[in-house]
Amino acid sequence: MHQKLIALDLDGTTLNSDAQITLKTQQTLTELQNAGHIVSIVTGRPNRLSEPFYQQLGLTSPMVNFNGALMHIPGQAWAGEYQYTINKDIVFSLFQLKERFKIQMIAAEGKTMFLADQAYANTFSFFPTTLKSDEILTRESLRQDPAAVTVFVERADQDALRAEILRQFPDGSVNTWGGPASVLEIVHHGIHKATGLAKLAAHYDIDQSDIIAFGDESNDLDMLAYAGTGVAMQNAIAPIKAIADDITPLTNAQDGVANYLRQYFKMD
Repeated sequence: MHQKLIALDLDGTTLNSDAQITLKTQQTLTELQNAGHIVSIVTGRPNRLSEPFYQQLGLTSPMVNFNGALMHIPGQAWAGEYQYTINKDIVFSLFQLKERFKIQMIAAEGKTMFLADQAYANTFSFFPTTLKSDEILTRESLRQDPAAVTVFVERADQDALRAEILRQFPDGSVNTWGGPASVLEIVHHGIHKATGLAKLAAHYDIDQSDIIAFGDESNDLDMLAYAGTGVAMQNAIAPIKAIADDITPLTNAQDGVANYLRQYFKMD
């Protein structure tokens, strides 16, 4: 068997329309792990929202969160763990920009931290609709540099706010979430999913040509470009399909990842 590293985005890719891993996908990935291949989650989600899927799949590999800013093994102390952070002064600056840019919510997160300046009703359950007292983001509660800062802002104000953030903090990178939510995400400059993927490959001594990566949105672009085989989902945005080496015949709602892998590895 020639070992492969299979890197999986979650939303719009491994997860179906109900944000779940189907039984077929779970069984397929379990079979591949049992055959000796490495399966790893590489996601923009924080670890608090991806560890249940890690456990469901029975993974033992490192997981990459915050679009490459964090790599760790859940529940373990691991020497290869890293977390790239950004200066917490970015958050304090955003407090001053809230009214000018009509910012609706600011959240600061890291491996062991979640803080938000207010609850925010949303349809995708990434953030709680009510906050506990120790989850409220203030100058006093933010004691450490976060791995990522998430900002909900009107789409019409995104470009201007991004420009202002980069003017004040050129060492940061500002990304836009895909999907219906109008969100900016601030991370350490130059950090993206390919950062984590390269470290995963080095950890397992896997050649770049033996990486298969799946994705659907703009934050997957660097990862798919880095992988030996970058696979865009059938439901992926056009720029992702344009740079991909292959495209799944089926969407994430149709077990597109499982279907592709079963054909690729001749499992049926």
